[in-house]
Amino acid sequence: MHRLKVKPRAIIFDMDGVIIDSMPYHFLAWYEALRPYGVRVSCFDVYSKEGEKWEKTLKDLLGRAQIKYSARMLKEIFLKRQIIFKKNFKRFIFQGVEDFLICLKRQGYILGLVTGSPIEEVEKILPAKIRLLFNSIVAGNQVKRGKPHPEPYLKCAQSIGLKPRQCLVVENAPFGIESAKKAGMFCVALTTSLPREYLSKADIVADKLSDIFGFIENSCGV
Repeated sequence: MHRLKVKPRAIIFDMDGVIIDSMPYHFLAWYEALRPYGVRVSCFDVYSKEGEKWEKTLKDLLGRAQIKYSARMLKEIFLKRQIIFKKNFKRFIFQGVEDFLICLKRQGYILGLVTGSPIEEVEKILPAKIRLLFNSIVAGNQVKRGKPHPEPYLKCAQSIGLKPRQCLVVENAPFGIESAKKAGMFCVALTTSLPREYLSKADIVADKLSDIFGFIENSCGV
């Protein structure tokens, strides 16, 4: 396990599985949207690819099932997935997150949000009082290359005027961790979606948000 050598100036969060407990609904949406095509997906299939652009996820899942697809088919399945997600999703912000973010702001940290979800979905899912706490939000449809490519996190750092080494990332999935590390950032992974063994490429694996203060010498109760 690595330790921070310099206190970060910014803390950048993933959204799904870190700020909001949404992963079970993402799994349900993918499962039901693909079921008519004879494609069966597991929680691990969805959770392990969290943060990736939807086109890449869908192409991989269909390709694994040896199903030939067209651009029209991809759009139809994704639209169905969106409808199912919106119908079933119950917004649940992880307990204490809002107070935690407010505490970070008061202590002078710059906050960022990097997610594979489209910006329209971010605006619908996150309450304005939480969304406005972030100095920068980078959504999946605002980058050319999504996670695990470093572009999303590099774009966030650039937008807040900091170097990658000045940023700490909080993630919950392998692709997000890979994206953060390729961007040259220190990464903490939370076990909110996957067990520790799938998060081993992070610098530190923690069970809850408040654990990150064990190594940046501040405290905000969560």
